[in-house]
Amino acid sequence: MHKLVVLYPEPADPDHFRDYYVTNHLPLVMNWPGLLAWRYSFDVAATKGETPYFAVFEADFADATAMAAAQASAHGQRLAADVANYATGGAVVIHYPVQEGTG
Repeated sequence: MHKLVVLYPEPADPDHFRDYYVTNHLPLVMNWPGLLAWRYSFDVAATKGETPYFAVFEADFADATAMAAAQASAHGQRLAADVANYATGGAVVIHYPVQEGTG
């Protein structure tokens, strides 16, 4: 599995971010080709001190190739362009292969 994570710093208008994200952006996410699962939270906390992030989003893809194809698709480009409509604090995007573990 390959995971895409988006970390959102504090936006200029948190209420607008929450409303737009849930009402407009997440419905687009639901139709992203190749997406296996997704999750998000507005309740981001740090172990110590204040968190530098307001919200987090995670998306699971079968592998890096599937994620790259999803991002390059017309729908993926639309999702990327939509971020400017709510994330006035910017967005940090990371991705990585997931190593399985037991314990």
